Amino acid sequence: MQFFLILFPIFCIFIVGFISQKLLHFDIANLSKMSLYVLSPFLAFKTFYTHTLTIDYIFYSIYLFSLCFIIIGIVYFCSLFMKWNTQENCAMILSSCFMNNGNYGTPVILVFFGEMGFDLAVIIMVLQQFVMSTVGIYYAAKGSSGKDIVSQKAVLKKVIKMPIAYGALLGILFQLFHVPLTSSILNSIGMIGDASIVIIMIILGMQLSMLTIKHIDYSKITIALTLRMIISPLIATVLVYFLPIETTYKQILIILAAMPSAANTTLLSVQFNTKPELVSSSTFISTLISLITLPIVLWLVGTPIPN
Repeated sequence: MQFFLILFPIFCIFIVGFISQKLLHFDIANLSKMSLYVLSPFLAFKTFYTHTLTIDYIFYSIYLFSLCFIIIGIVYFCSLFMKWNTQENCAMILSSCFMNNGNYGTPVILVFFGEMGFDLAVIIMVLQQFVMSTVGIYYAAKGSSGKDIVSQKAVLKKVIKMPIAYGALLGILFQLFHVPLTSSILNSIGMIGDASIVIIMIILGMQLSMLTIKHIDYSKITIALTLRMIISPLIATVLVYFLPIETTYKQILIILAAMPSAANTTLLSVQFNTKPELVSSSTFISTLISLITLPIVLWLVGTPIPN
């Protein structure tokens, strides 16, 4: 029961976005642009500035990039047989490679593993933000054309223009060089950055309000959700075996790998027009399915589910 109580506020935010779009008809593209270009860089700066860098960051970074690129490889393999074009291929990567270990994963880990697990979940969230700011934006930009041949130079220009990675880099530099920030300034940065989390979830609800059942590509969503909810934790189980970390940390990494698709992917797909219907529906359906799959994963890794 507690598991569903944890997720209830998340679904409430989706519902707010859904209803508001039905009633008020906001410009979703401009809202997503505000979140990507204005709010998210502050979140990236704050997370990298406030969390101390350690050697474990290297291990976790290798793990996250390995998990991401293995799934990307599987998507490319599927693309050869399904004959997807570039836009479809990139949308499938956005739908299956990036997990929602921030506003979804961290509260779940906090309940089941306490403060120790929560600290690791925050670290993974920070590093995942960097993966999303590089690999995620690259494929979102690459799929924006919808053509089979896309200029790599044009894609890289779009990636370079995105400010999220610069916010993260600036946060790292401020921490390494011990640049002091007053509590008032840090609080202001935190307020702006934290607003992006809620905005992203509301935008997802708005995007879902524009979906119709006939426009959902069930064949692609089935593949994306299989990769995200089943294949990803299996790959994570193999990868964590080689990491020099405690068993409990390995369990947490496997659980986070089983999280539904990241809400940020909807934001990117809307901004770059990389099949937002496919990406947003994958995010929403995977979130619903996680109500069934996550308890199973928690049981398989040996984590007791609280009553």
